[in-house]
Amino acid sequence: MSLEGSYNPSSFEADIYKEWESKGYFKATEDESKESYTIVIPPPNVTGVLHMGHVLNNTIQDTLIRFKRMQGFNTLWMPGSDHAGIATQNKVERMLLEQGISKEELGRKAFIEKTWQWKEKYGGIITEQLRKLGASCDWSRESFTMDEHFTNAVNEIFVKLFNDGLVYRGEYMVNWCPHDMTALADDEVNHIDKESNIWTVAYKIKDSSETITIATTRPETILGDSAIAVHPLDVRYQHLIGKMALVPMINREVPIIADEYVERDFGTGALKVTPSHDPNDFTLGKKHNLAFINIFTEDAKVNEIGGEFCGQERFEARKNVLAKLTELGQLVSEKHLKNAIGCCYRCDTVIESRVSTQWFVKMAPLAKDALAVVKNGDITLFPERWEKVYYHWLDNIRDWCISRQIWWGHRIPAHYCEKCGEMHVSKNSPTICIKCGASMFRQDEDVLDTWFSSWLWPFATMGWPNEDAKDLKRFYPTRTLVTGADILFFWVARMIMAGLYAMDEIPFSNVLLHGIVRDEQGRKMSKSLGNSPEPLDLIEKYGADAIRFSFLFNTSLGSDTFYSEKMIEMGANFANKLWNASKLVSMNTQGLTLQYSPQNFNKLGKIDQWIISRLHQVSREASENMDKFYLNDVAKGIYDFIWKDFCDWYLELSKVALYSGEVNGATKDRIKSVMHYVFSESLKLLHPLMPFITEKIFKTLNLTIETVMLESYPKCDENYISEVAISEITLLQEAIRAIRNIRTEYQVQPGKKISAYIVANSSKTAILTKYEADIIKLTNLELLSVQDGKAGIEEDSAFAVASGLEFYLPLSGLVDFDKERERLVREIEKMQKEIDAVSKKVNNPSFVSKANPEVVEKEKEKLAHYESEKAKLEDILTKLSK
Repeated sequence: MSLEGSYNPSSFEADIYKEWESKGYFKATEDESKESYTIVIPPPNVTGVLHMGHVLNNTIQDTLIRFKRMQGFNTLWMPGSDHAGIATQNKVERMLLEQGISKEELGRKAFIEKTWQWKEKYGGIITEQLRKLGASCDWSRESFTMDEHFTNAVNEIFVKLFNDGLVYRGEYMVNWCPHDMTALADDEVNHIDKESNIWTVAYKIKDSSETITIATTRPETILGDSAIAVHPLDVRYQHLIGKMALVPMINREVPIIADEYVERDFGTGALKVTPSHDPNDFTLGKKHNLAFINIFTEDAKVNEIGGEFCGQERFEARKNVLAKLTELGQLVSEKHLKNAIGCCYRCDTVIESRVSTQWFVKMAPLAKDALAVVKNGDITLFPERWEKVYYHWLDNIRDWCISRQIWWGHRIPAHYCEKCGEMHVSKNSPTICIKCGASMFRQDEDVLDTWFSSWLWPFATMGWPNEDAKDLKRFYPTRTLVTGADILFFWVARMIMAGLYAMDEIPFSNVLLHGIVRDEQGRKMSKSLGNSPEPLDLIEKYGADAIRFSFLFNTSLGSDTFYSEKMIEMGANFANKLWNASKLVSMNTQGLTLQYSPQNFNKLGKIDQWIISRLHQVSREASENMDKFYLNDVAKGIYDFIWKDFCDWYLELSKVALYSGEVNGATKDRIKSVMHYVFSESLKLLHPLMPFITEKIFKTLNLTIETVMLESYPKCDENYISEVAISEITLLQEAIRAIRNIRTEYQVQPGKKISAYIVANSSKTAILTKYEADIIKLTNLELLSVQDGKAGIEEDSAFAVASGLEFYLPLSGLVDFDKERERLVREIEKMQKEIDAVSKKVNNPSFVSKANPEVVEKEKEKLAHYESEKAKLEDILTKLSK
């Protein structure tokens, strides 16, 4: 491997990944002496392609698994994909329609075959893309939720739940997607605020001149009314209870009933009851034995019950119903409002409430244990604030509708006798009816909700229901789950329930819930907004490491990530810095035979002791923060150490000695050995975050080592932290920084050699005198005097104080003070304009209430920065004015 030329990740990332995979570095081993550490990937949809959310999620997982692998754990990152019932069926249906074929024309069996063919052709796209990101999954164990072993697991759990009375079938009100023509679970419905109206409609009372008015947001469902309900104590309507009202347009007679459910102060205090099209009305219908009148087809068109509106799409029917009510003089009023409308989480179609025969799981018994394991600390949610949300959801859980009216998915293992209709639920197809002895059966047409298979993911991927499976014994329970907070209920809570129910063990100990990736304005990313870049294009442009590091650096625990291409440029700049540093290290250590030995730590100079001390401190912080999932702090700590401590300070200070004719060869070799050692250890620290560039550089600098990923992660040893060295070099840095700041503040040309005076007490004077050559070299001085008084210092010298040191730089003849004052006034005015603009934003209640909180916080940070910069400029101006 060579480090020649500029940093070009596309020239080596793919080759490095192929080598890793071919040599089996990602595979979990049979070594039972090692403690296992397992992560199961949130299985991406088989229809999926890599998006920015995947980048964040899988970068976090890969960072953790690489870290634990280097710590010596037997690591397993279990990959796989989800069959994504509705999404995949929609894809295949669209493909067939382009060929002029419908799924009905093909038939169920042929359609399933076509779907499998589509899956084999397109289903592996995202896993190949994850490889480009550097995902070190054990691909030899890759799983798919429709594989044979997974189907066995699904049937096993369904039958067990059924036999335990936790799965049942019945006719209930469900959420229905008219586009996908299937039932949906409650948590598969997104409630979106939309502009709407509420209409007041007059119903005539039979054999009377009176009318009763009701308010509705869905006038088209008047066609399915079965009653009008009022509160029994509402004096306005008590005389009408028991009478009949006439449904407008169709004159159907419906009873006026009394029920305490009705809110007297809401609307008109009278409620139209449509049991087939509203969940609350469904309950009232059952209670009062009302007629259930369904007026919609499965695709939400009015059926024959709707008379003249038959065949009309529901929203078209709404317009026509309103026109008819107006014509009849029964539309009393119309009022605008915003309403939370339930929409399908897949296709955004407005949901219908529909009475249908479906399969359900009783959730309350399962939720009880799932609540307990989080409350008692067996499972920890990160960040902790999600626990309250988790508790609230499980405390108010409703039964889960698990049947779907599609073809692609796990067919429900229920069979009905063709002769007597008796239902048989079993893992295998029945041969003889237990009731009548007949042998002809038809299987239930419905398939199971996609989440019904993925809630088994942590243990079904390990071989369950075969309880003797090696992976199940070795790697279950898993250790950490990394997923988006948006599927805490869809998936995480259900996996906890399934693990406890099927395995009698928690499925994981830690749940790391990250936010979503937004753009700079705080908007969710979407192709329609044009704010969702293609990750593969970014990988091609910047390299996977730059993207990974940028996401980790800029994402705090549980917070949303605010993406911009500038963010990625930061990671690319860091990679470039690393690359250039590696060339300097390589150049200086090429052919070096001396290796650094910790036994020689006390024999080293203070600069070398300082960088090794810092290495051990950063190693401790990195490991601690990894285990707390503070990955942004890990990234920032390593970034600061490599960029600032190692590159900006250690390499520059080392050059002074290495290029000095006064330092002997043995000392130079010791410095080079420390340089090589610290940089190699830094690469190990960074490897989980930036695997490709660290592998490339590490193997170039350490020719005998096979791969950095199997090296031990650096550990902190307090014996190699010298507080004396840290104190001395910190003082040296303060001195250099102060002189550089004065040069910058007064715009002294970098190439201009000047004099400097440092006034300090005797102890600090003694320390700084040892480093005079370093200070002179790194601040470009012609003269440096470290002294304990102000003797010989010119009166017009620039002045600064830092760490108890006084710094004086004579500037006579170097600076035009009048011009400098004019420049500073202009800079202060410019900064004030920036302050005014940002202040206007952060002091605007409308901005603060509507903007994403993290966007507001960024603006506040910007304001603090501008105010700080202005204060610095004013301080310099004050000094010059004296």
